Order: sequence, then C-alpha cells, then structure tokens
Amino acid sequence: MIKKLEVNNFTVFDNMIMEFGGGIDVFIGENGTGKTHLLKILYACCNKEANDSKAFASYFSSSGWASLIRNDNKKNGVVIRLFDENNNEMAFVNGYNGIQKYYSIKTKSVFIPAKEMLSHSQGLLALERERDIPFDKTLIDIVAKAELGESKEITSFQQSLLSSISQIIEGKVIFEQDVFYIKKTNGLKIEYSMEAEGLRKFGLLWKLIRNGLLDKDTVLFWDEPEANINPQLIPKLVDIIFELQRHGVQVFIATHDYNLAKYFEVKRRIGDKVLFHSLYKTEDGVRNESGEYFGTLEYNPIIAADELLLDEVFDKNLGD
Repeated sequence: MIKKLEVNNFTVFDNMIMEFGGGIDVFIGENGTGKTHLLKILYACCNKEANDSKAFASYFSSSGWASLIRNDNKKNGVVIRLFDENNNEMAFVNGYNGIQKYYSIKTKSVFIPAKEMLSHSQGLLALERERDIPFDKTLIDIVAKAELGESKEITSFQQSLLSSISQIIEGKVIFEQDVFYIKKTNGLKIEYSMEAEGLRKFGLLWKLIRNGLLDKDTVLFWDEPEANINPQLIPKLVDIIFELQRHGVQVFIATHDYNLAKYFEVKRRIGDKVLFHSLYKTEDGVRNESGEYFGTLEYNPIIAADELLLDEVFDKNLGD
C-alpha cells in the first residue's frame, strides 16, 4: 500500500510531503497545480521499467528529464521518495540532469489517462516499438494493458462488476484484428471510435477487469474519470470504484468535478477509506491540504466555482 510521498524540485513541486489514506485518494485543484503529475509520479514509481532518466521522463514529457526540474531551482537535484504503510521506502529517485540513483519495488498498477486511447489503438504499439512517437508512456501503457488477453479465471467479485458495467454499456468489449469493439447484447458489434466517449470509459474499465488487471493489491490511477460521462452515470461510476477499494484495490483520482468528488463523500460506508487532497499554488511551489470531507477543505476551487455560479444565478433572478 502506498502511504506517503515526498517530492522535491520536480515540475510544480518545490518541497512537498503528502500522506495518503490507503483506500481512495481524490486530488482536486486549479489547472497547473500538478494533479496529473502526482498521478504520474506515483505510477512511474510503481514501475521498475522507469529506471533511467529517459524512461522516467517518458511518463511526463517528450522533452526529457531537464524539462522536469523546477525552472527556478535547477542547481538542486530532484528527490522523490515513496513509502508504504510501515514507513518502508518503496521507491527512491535522485538526480540532477538525469537520474543518478533509482530503485522501485514493482507494484501492480494501472494508469487510466484523461484521453481515451482504445479508439486510437490500431497499430499504435507496433509504431511505438519502431518509432520515437511523442506520446507520454501512460498513453502507450493503457493500450498495451487493454490488449492483453482475457484472464482464464475471474473472481466472483470481478464477475459482479463486469455484470454491472455490461448493463451500462449494453454489452462487452472485444479485441479483434487490432481493433476494439463493443459487442452489444443484441449481437451488434460497434467499433470503439463509434461509441459515445462516456461509454468507452466504462468499456475500458470492463476490459481491464476482464483481463485480470484490477484485483487485490493493485493500484489504480485515474485522471479525470468524469470527463465526457453523463452526470446520471457518475454515481454508478463511484459505486464501482468503491467496490474496487473494498476488495483491495488502492485508488488515486484527479478530478475537477463537484458531483464526482461529492459522491465519494456521501456514498462512503463505514470502513471505506476516502481522503481528499486540495493542491494550491504558493510562491514556494504547490502545497497541499488534506481532509476526510470534501466540503471542509479550505482551498476548494470546485466549491468556489459552484458558489460563484449560484451568486450569478441569484443576482440575475433578483435583477429580473
């Protein structure tokens, strides 16, 4: 279990320590406060493949390691440390103009980027092997994991989730001749790019579960899961994520959406672990505030934006 992260002199982070809840951790914050970078830092630290400066940087930018060091503090090296619940060091990154020291305890993990990738999968992995394409590695990884063959055995818990998601997408996801399809319960086969993007996100989740990649002791990183999903489906998405957490999947989410964040607060049961983290800018880099309740965070741009809208509605109605 990932319990604590220390980040020094990396992108928007000057010197930040963040402790996690061990269940579902939800990152909020204005644009440019490093929510996606946090997910990528954690994901890269879970992968032994990110064992040199080029490999580590590939999770963030095609410009290389030097572009990731804070511009106002390049004379100092980067230090990133990851700890488990017993305060054992899980990963360590240290370097200047490239990684000088690196190690990681490989952890089963999945990163779902904000950009939907399965509709662009045809030939992508072959192209990536032959060419240096300007995609960060999270986009390549999710296609590779979705293309894995289906697991020979699935647990009753996984089967229950697959059934719930199948009802939402009205079928299941199949992979044939380098193309993903949603095969509807009525037999119709729809190419992934022709399906509604919100349903594609549920379809990707179905495929990852069916491939056996989301199970106990796995870490799921999901960037903006709410993007392009009908608001009526948000509570169903939250229910699925809670079920994953209850069966031993640790979940990290970055979001801008009020409904998604609030549902994690109101749908939480006794025993569920949910922790909210608000990232905000200071003169000394991004800092964070953490709390068990979304509504009590002092730095909360999502609620601030919602209140601003309400004020405008009231002003307009009073003016009329």
